[in-house]
This record gives sequence, structure tokens and C-alpha cells, in this order.
Amino acid sequence: MREIVFDTETTGIDPLEGHRLVEIGCVELVNLLPTGRVYQAYINPERDMPVEAFRVHGLSSEFLSDKPVFSQVVEGFLEFLGEDSRLVAHNADFDMRFINWELENVGFAPLTSSRVVDTLAMARRKFPGMRASLDNLCRRFNVDLSARTKHGALLDSELLAEVYLELKGGRQKGLELTGIENQKQAEATDMQLATAAARPVRPHQATDIEKAAHAAFLEKLKDPIWTRS
Repeated sequence: MREIVFDTETTGIDPLEGHRLVEIGCVELVNLLPTGRVYQAYINPERDMPVEAFRVHGLSSEFLSDKPVFSQVVEGFLEFLGEDSRLVAHNADFDMRFINWELENVGFAPLTSSRVVDTLAMARRKFPGMRASLDNLCRRFNVDLSARTKHGALLDSELLAEVYLELKGGRQKGLELTGIENQKQAEATDMQLATAAARPVRPHQATDIEKAAHAAFLEKLKDPIWTRS
């Protein structure tokens, strides 16, 4: 099963207010494991960079000024996504809103929401009441955050890929087959025990010699409690 974990960085929170994509990062998973294939692109938003957004991701207008615009990266981006791979994002509505706005703006069909898995929703279902930011989930699952001094689409996608694996059951998921084999072995052992030949019942009644030895032992006890009135 091929899945693409992705993230975006933007100039703000709403494309309808003139904000744009400035970075896309993607990580390819096959059967929940990274293949090593990634996609990353910085994008010239053709506008200024608000201070608030710069503080989040550190991408300045000067840095982005010589980067390609979205229309120049869109085909490579869609080729990496593929036509039917599942898409995985944290707070997916935010990323999808920007990506689909950019796609439609350059004449491409939007991505359908049916392809998308939102790890924020997964985390809230799995851990109700817990803060479900990417940072908090990384800490919960002991995912190394030391490289995350600022947000970055590719880095965050790599972190999210690890979190997604844990949300899906973690590395122990691969041990399920071992568990099944152990259960089968236990069931086979039970069947062997059930069909084994029955042994004759051992006698448990004391012999006359054992009774005499016991009585002699009791005679040696001084003032036993069972003789008190």
C-alpha cells in the first residue's frame, strides 16, 4: 500500500485572504514504512512574507524570490503523489485548502478529500483530551525532535511519518504474525494434552506406618493448642 505523508508551509492561514504556499514536503510510505523517496519544493509566493509566518518557518521573501512559482512545480508534485495513493497530513484541512486553491488557480483539478487521512483526527480519537499537536505526539511516541528548531514541510513530513506509524499500531504491528503463531502453538499443545492417555489416580490416604509416625511426632509436642479446653 503506497501512501504519501505531506506537509506545507504558507504565508498565512487562508488562501482567500491572499496567502500562498511557500513549501511542500512529501515522504513516500509503502506498507507504512518510508521507502527513502521524498519530494520537496520551495515556492515563490509572489508576495511579501508576514512577520508571524517568518517566525514559524524562517522562510524570507529574499530566500524565496528566486524559487519557482507553483505552476512550475505542480506537475512534478502531482507525479510524486500519484493518482490513487493515500495522502496523510496533520490537520489536513489546512494543507488541502491551500493545495487545492493553488491547483485550481493554475487549471488543475483539486485533490479529493476521500484520499486524505488526517492524523490530527486520528490522534484525537485515540487520545481524547490530550493535546494533539505534532510536537506533543512526537514526545508521546519518543520521536526525536532535536532537528525541529522551526517548522519545515519536509522535516515535518518525516516526523509525521513516524507518528503515523505509531498511530496505526507502531512497530509492534509487525509482531502480530508472531502472536498468531504463538496462539496456534498454544492451541496445539492444549489439544495434545486433551488427547493424552489418562494416568491412574494416585492414592492419597495415609498408610498405617505414616499414621503411627505422625502420632509419635505429636507426643513430642509440649502443650499443643488443640489439647487446650
